[in-house]
Order: sequence, then structure tokens, then C-alpha cells
Amino acid sequence: MSRKTRFMFALAIVAGVLGWRAMQHHAPEPAKGPPKAVAKQPAPERKLGRIVFHPCTLTPPLAGASVEAQCGTLSVAENPALPDGRKIALNIAWLPAAESGDHLPDPVFLIAGGPGQSATESFAGYVPMLQDVRKHRDLVLVDQRGTGKSNPLQCKSDDETQDAIDEGEPSPERLKAETIRCRDQLSKKADLRFYTTTDGVRDLEAVRTAIGADKINLYGVSYGSRVAQQYAMHHPQHTRTIVLDGVAPNEIWLGNDFARNLETALDLQFGRCGKTPECAKSLGNPRQRLDALMAKLRAETPLVSYRDASTGETKQERLRPGHVAGLARMYAYAPAAASILPLLLHEASLGHYENLMALSKMLGGAMSESMMYGMQLSVVCTEDAAGLRADEAMASSLLGNELVDLLQAQCAVWPKSTMPADFHKPLAYAEMVAKKLPNGRSLVLRGQGHSVLGTGCVPKLFAQFLQTANAKTLDAKCLDSLAYTPPFTSFNGWEP
Repeated sequence: MSRKTRFMFALAIVAGVLGWRAMQHHAPEPAKGPPKAVAKQPAPERKLGRIVFHPCTLTPPLAGASVEAQCGTLSVAENPALPDGRKIALNIAWLPAAESGDHLPDPVFLIAGGPGQSATESFAGYVPMLQDVRKHRDLVLVDQRGTGKSNPLQCKSDDETQDAIDEGEPSPERLKAETIRCRDQLSKKADLRFYTTTDGVRDLEAVRTAIGADKINLYGVSYGSRVAQQYAMHHPQHTRTIVLDGVAPNEIWLGNDFARNLETALDLQFGRCGKTPECAKSLGNPRQRLDALMAKLRAETPLVSYRDASTGETKQERLRPGHVAGLARMYAYAPAAASILPLLLHEASLGHYENLMALSKMLGGAMSESMMYGMQLSVVCTEDAAGLRADEAMASSLLGNELVDLLQAQCAVWPKSTMPADFHKPLAYAEMVAKKLPNGRSLVLRGQGHSVLGTGCVPKLFAQFLQTANAKTLDAKCLDSLAYTPPFTSFNGWEP
């Protein structure tokens, strides 16, 4: 997959990308000199159930301190019908509960989004926020098959293909040809039919059994909330609690709502500028500026010089509608990032495109590094492609129906598995949680984005919920103090 295509298809956002890229550029050079001989001692091993673990370090892909953990693997059959066939070594990180606390037997499984993100990478930066949870319970991170170190399904484009894609917006025909090449490349190491949510749920159950836990607590973010719901549907007797963050309900078909949801998010975010006198005065109407910019880019694509955030080099590339649409979509996931969008659009209205281009390339590069797109296609093409529909009402929206058209082109040539008949059966969906789950409760965080585990008092509420398994009694008044992120009125920040 090309970086541009990956950017357009990323189904989750990675927080902290801005600071991480800047930090990488200014990171000190490693010390030079002859390597020193170091006597290596065999790492002490520990067992959880029948899985052997060794000390390891989890490093967040973006920003934050590394976390010490225990890492191990569990071998599972790629094709459940062929138990003696090809195996997948599931990569697992275990973070034991504090030795001083009462160790409870039901661990917390943290399930990453995407589809295509690694749990051991995605949650490394969140571990310090979960100390209250770890007073009593272990944390377990399983890289879903096809992600992280569990036989990752990531395609590499050759230079010719990369250049051809970067020359313009990816047409369905061109993307279809690249998808075939990706399929053939990955098929040498994987049967792509067996990297779906259903297979991931089967693996989670295998891990639960192997570590000897009778019940587990599930936290799933974004696409991970789909995995959590599917596990709870099929293994209710082993599910103690579920927490769904940025819910992807079973009923939806991933892809159909992207354009409409983006329009709603942009209306709300741009509305903050209209309600902020200095923003409205200095930056005008962000929506009008966005529409004008897109119309201009569809007619003519300016050649833009920008600084590559990862290398510091000055590069040139034509700014295209896809750069802006993709950037706006990803920013809509994170209010702290979206607060700069009105300022970027104002700059673009003055003919200054370098910041838009630099941020588009930076965010697209970060997404391509963290997302396994082969696994993503195996999930989406099996579980969602049949329900994808173009929406004429969204034809003139920022995203239009391009994502649906491109996904359909890809899924036409991607291997598919059989989806369980009850896969899209309702389980939960934000406001619907209380209706569908008798013990459920929906908490809406004002002004926040797609992933809120580390926001405000949420870690404390998460720990309290795990202790009581009673969402009804949680005192969530602490969430009332959360505020909207004001829009930037200059590159110095927002007005006080």
C-alpha cells in the first residue's frame, strides 16, 4: 500500500504524532566508538498458566516512556480446520499486578483498534495511567494475528508503484492492481482468509485458556470494541466486564458512515471557532475556507515546498484534494489536533500550503508505520464489504463516496472468509448500551475524541468499574470538568 492510500484508509488515529515526529528529528545521535563486550545472562523466565514469559520492554511507537513487561508467545493454528497446518506465534505481553496488592484472578485484556494496530505497541504509553488497575489485576496485551509481531501483514510497494500512486489520487483501477500485488506478496506467508475478527476472538479465547483464567475483563478501543463485543457474544461465561471506547457497533458496516460522521465532526469543531470571538475575527469561517480550498485543488494542484518532519529535508510535492481530506478526517478523531485546522485553512487561503502538506505527510507516514493493512483488508473485506453502499447525499461531502468505491475495488480481489451468521447482531452502541445491556452505562466525554482511556479521571473510573463490575454506581461527576479544546488563533496557540 502507498503512504497516501494508507492514510485514506486508516480506520483509527494514533495520538501524539506531532510531538513524536519533532522529537525524532531532534533526537541526539547515538554514541560512536567500538562496541563493548557485555556478558549476557539468560533472562529469568516466568510462567502464567502454560505460557512461558521473559522480561521485555514495550516502547510506545510515538511518545512516552518505555514499560517493563513479560513477553511470550502462544502457537495457534492459522486455519482452525487444519490444526497440524501452518502455525501463528501470537505475541503476548503480560504486565503482572503489583506484588503488594490482593491479586485477583481475572486479568484485563486490552484490545487495539485499526483494524491493523498492535496491542503491545498501542497500549505501551497507557500503562502508567493504569496503576490503579494494576494494584489488583494483570494486564494482558495480545497482538491480534496479522499485527505487531503476530505474523504481521504489511505490504511494501516497489519504487515504480509508489511513484505512480504519488503522481495523483488513487483510481479504483490502479488501487486494484496494487491490491493484487499486495495479496500475492502476502499469500506467500499467510492464508489471508484467516485474519478476521472471528479468528482474533478465537485466539483471545486460546490465550485465556492457556493462562488459566476463568473470566477476563475486556477493554476495546475503536475496532477493538468490535472484537470485545464479538468475544462477549460468543464467550459470555468467561466475560466479567467489557469497556468499549469509541464504539464500533456490531450493526454497522465499516466504511458506510465515514463521510457523514466526518461532516458532523467538522461542523462541531468548526463551530467552536465561530463561538470564539478571536478565532472568528482572525480566521473567518473555516468551513467556507475548506470548501474553497477543495474547489481550488480540484482545478489546480500547486507545487508545494515543505519540510519533512522525519528527516528535516526540504521536499516538493503537489498538494491534492486527498491530502486535505485525509488530514481533516484524521484530525477529526483528536480535538487537540483539530484545534489547529482552522488556522491551517486560513494560511492556505493566503497561498501558504507548506504546513498543510507537512502535516499531511507526517500523519500519513505515522499511520503507515503503525497499521497492518493486509490484516485490515482481511477484516473489512470479509465482514463489511457486502454491506458497503455509496450514499448519494454524501457525494458532495469532503470524503464523498471515494472510500466506499476504493474499498469495493480492493475487496473485489482480496481473499475472504465466511462471516458468522450472527456477526452483525446488536450487542452495544454508546447510547444503546443501557438498552441492550441491562447492566450497561454510557458515558459521553464533552469535547473529547475517539480514544479516551487516558483522559481526565477516566483511568480512575476504569479501575473503580473493574473493582465493582457495577457501572450504575460509578460517580462520574468528575467528567463534568472536561472542557472543549479552543481553536488556535495563531501558531503561538489559542487565546487565553
